[in-house]
Amino acid sequence: MAKTLSELAIGVLRTAEPAEKAGKAKAAAAVWRETPAMEIGSDAPPDRPARPARPPLRPPREVPRRRITSGAPGRIALLHALAHIELNAIDLAFDIVARFTDEDLPRAFFDDWIAVGGDEARHFLMLAGRLAELGAVYGDMNAHDGLWQAAAETADDLLARLAVVPLVLEARGLDVTPTMIAKLRHAGDDRSADILQVIHDDEITHVAAGVRWFRFLCERKGLDAAKTYGALVRERFKGQLKPPFNRTSRDTAGLPAEFYEPLAAD
Repeated sequence: MAKTLSELAIGVLRTAEPAEKAGKAKAAAAVWRETPAMEIGSDAPPDRPARPARPPLRPPREVPRRRITSGAPGRIALLHALAHIELNAIDLAFDIVARFTDEDLPRAFFDDWIAVGGDEARHFLMLAGRLAELGAVYGDMNAHDGLWQAAAETADDLLARLAVVPLVLEARGLDVTPTMIAKLRHAGDDRSADILQVIHDDEITHVAAGVRWFRFLCERKGLDAAKTYGALVRERFKGQLKPPFNRTSRDTAGLPAEFYEPLAAD
């Protein structure tokens, strides 16, 4: 049985089977909440989390298109892609917990990211369950490895990790998910739409955690948060920030336009 938080996190990262990984993530979050005396620990995480044999990880052009209007196959492709994102998000949350234990961070930092990991596990299980209802299984389709590549490229710098993962990638989810929800409802798939609404609302809190700790670290280092965000995203993110932005959800998360709009102008 794990004696420290880093051991708990590494146990999740080293689990390959998706449902088991999600179960361990939820259990780890519960153990951390219920054990206030547990130490953080300093065990080093693996360079790459364990992954199941399926789905195959392929270039993005070989991943099925997510066309909601194409009937059940299109919705299955969408839900499969989202399940893959959520499985990666479990690992991203537990990696940030285990990888940066030497940063002299308050316990509240670990509270936030363990809670995020538990949310991502719940999201994955919801999506996997919906896929099963539609006669599909996570792993049936190709997926890509872009999310973990972003983690690997920010493994040396917590500020960069926060800038790219919650404040670019998860924030992008806030932009695109409402449109997916509307299209699913138009297609008569309220069950899937309801799941995406839960995910969207939870992701606001995840982006908020990213903003909170990004600002905390910038203040501690005497850095201007908006300028630092722009510099790190330009340096570490392989892609562009593309409007339209969901200003309502981003504002609710505390992510100010002065962070991302200059990057969109680039």
